[in-house]
Amino acid sequence: MADCNSCKAAREPESVPYLVHESAMARAERAAKRLWVVIILLIVLLVGSNCAWIYYESQFETVTTTEIDAEQDGNGTNIVSGGDIYGAEGSH
Repeated sequence: MADCNSCKAAREPESVPYLVHESAMARAERAAKRLWVVIILLIVLLVGSNCAWIYYESQFETVTTTEIDAEQDGNGTNIVSGGDIYGAEGSH
């Protein structure tokens, strides 16, 4: 039969000195602080890039033309706003 005292002793974790534990916790706190700074910076950059795209897109004006006046001579030349578009007469 196995001795229960030796079994318990094998399962107990090794003790860590207090100074080692404190230094590990200080490193973890510094790492967590850096991660928060990075997260906040990324959120600010995301909002900034979205604002930049909104500003960029707002510089353009969408113009919708519902009616175009065009003339066509007998040779099949369409005259639209001073430019020529060549095509068959009566084609769309």
